[in-house]
Order: sequence, then C-alpha cells, then structure tokens
Amino acid sequence: MLDNVYRLIAPRTFEPVQVQVVLRDDDVIVRPTHLSICNADMRYYLGARSAEVLAKKLPMALIHEGIGEVVRDGNAVLAPGQKVVMLPNDPVESDACIAENYLRSSRFCGSGFDGFMQEYVVLPPSRVVALPADANPHVAAFTELVSVAVHAIGRFSGIAHERRESIGVWGDGNLGFIVALALRMTYPDAHIYVVGRTQSKLGNFTFVDAVFTSDRIGDMPQVDHAFECCGGDGSASAIDQIIDCIAPEGTVSLLGVSENPPPVNTRMVLEKGLRLFGSSRSGRADFQNTIDLYTKHPEMLDYLASLVGVVQPVSSIADMSAAFEADIRKPMGKTIMEWNV
Repeated sequence: MLDNVYRLIAPRTFEPVQVQVVLRDDDVIVRPTHLSICNADMRYYLGARSAEVLAKKLPMALIHEGIGEVVRDGNAVLAPGQKVVMLPNDPVESDACIAENYLRSSRFCGSGFDGFMQEYVVLPPSRVVALPADANPHVAAFTELVSVAVHAIGRFSGIAHERRESIGVWGDGNLGFIVALALRMTYPDAHIYVVGRTQSKLGNFTFVDAVFTSDRIGDMPQVDHAFECCGGDGSASAIDQIIDCIAPEGTVSLLGVSENPPPVNTRMVLEKGLRLFGSSRSGRADFQNTIDLYTKHPEMLDYLASLVGVVQPVSSIADMSAAFEADIRKPMGKTIMEWNV
C-alpha cells in the first residue's frame, strides 16, 4: 500500500513523501479527519529542541493527538466509517510491573516515529478505540491529552491516602484545565482549587471551588494532595508552592515537562513525608476510561469545547504551516486541523 506522509524536514518546513506500507492481516487503516497540535509538536516545528535531538528525530511526521474514520479493519470488528481515536503509543512487549507507556522499548508516534500527519494511518487493532457517534470531533481530536490526565488521576487514586477532601491543581493552561475537570468528574465531592498566573485564564475554570493567582495564595486553604501541570519555567515555583501548601503525607502528581531540572525543597518533602510521583503519556486502558468518562459525563465534552481555539482546514502544505503558525499566537486552547489531504 502506498501512503502519503507529510514530514517536518527542518524547522517550519514540511515536505510530502510517498512511502510503501506493508499491511498485516489484522491491521486497521484509518483516514485521519481531525488532528490536534500539542506543545511537543510545536517544539519540533520551531526547532526548540537541541540540534542533536533534531538531527536524530527529523525528518518525521508530527502529531500524536487525532481521530479518524475506519477505512478497513482486518478483523471486521470496526465498520468502515466508524469514528475512532488513534493511539500514538505502540508497545512491542508487555511487562507485569511496568505500564506500556513507560516501557523504554515502546514506539511513540510523533517522537522518533512518524505521527498522524498522513493520508492514511495503519495501526494494529489495539491502537484504535471507538468513539461515541455524537462526540464533538474538535474536542475528540485531543482525547490523547485528556487520557494523559485520566492516567495521572488513576495512578493518584492508587497511590494517595484516602483523605481527598481538597485537591490543588497548579497550572492554568490546557493541561491544568483538563486535570481539574477530570478531577471534578472523578471526585465530585472534593474541593478543587486551581492556582495560575493569569486571571483571564483562571476565569475559564468555572467548575472548580476557587481559583488563586500564584502571587496571591495567602488565603488558599491547605490541600490534601496536589497536581503540578505547569511545566517549563513555571515548574520550580509551582513545586515550591505545593510543598508549602500541602498537608503532611500528601501526594504530589508531577505532569509538567521542564527542559531544565527544577530544584526541589527536599527538607520539607522529608519533614512532611510527601509522596512525589511522575506521570507521562497513557495506555489503551486510559483511552477507554476517557471515553467512558465522556459517556458518563456528557457535560465534560461541553467544558472541553471551551478549549477549542483555532480550527484550520488543511488540504495543502501551506495550510499545515498556517495551522502551526496560528498555534504560536494563541493565548490558550487547542489548535485543530480539519485534515483533508
């Protein structure tokens, strides 16, 4: 099978290439329809990774958040036209103790392997999950990001002690919004507090109990547990504030990606007996749990719709570049490509 793949060959430069794909009997062929741009994609697009990393990774098709329609299912489980979310993590082995998204041998689309910027995406049957027929496609496009939050909350549920009356979320961006929303759906009786830098962004968190700007948290109640969703330069100050605000023996979930290692006040971590754990990416079970949340709490999709920012129809290389350039300028939200190439 011949497939057209649209690869980033250098910062801000896409190039189409035709590749030969060998189909296995049970493969699922998916025609992408809606793709969502992630911050990781933008770092490659802008050349904001080291020269060594770029030389190793490029050329490469970007995007690991996306949905599409089934063209062919070798097992005849999914009907042609069925809407599915595509899973970017592709494990090549299993481990009794280590989840698929933490195995060092797993392949990840858009990070060393071609992502979803293709005419067709060929996936093993385990790498697609059916979507509800009425799911908003612009929201469903970033289901992968939601599944990362669901994964982190699932791990938190198994690690943290049972007192979960108050939970703090540091970060007013897309990830902070999604984590706070998923926490609200998972723990409806808990008090959810959000700390961020920008008052206008915090105004979007209408489903939480209170919001605080990071320079004015004196009135913030002590929290039992916390999630750090800042990343970048904001990680250090967020982690520092969390250690100050969290109750003894609380659990801290770290999700923000930082290029530079942030300092951690280990003295207070020890004195309070805190648990710090990291979460990254997600696995098939997390995607299915996310779809189940969509079904159980349809209002969740309505809240997530507020994150849809730029919607860019894409039918050419120029349109791809336009979508990424638009993503640079957005203050918040997700840039969605309506994929028609």
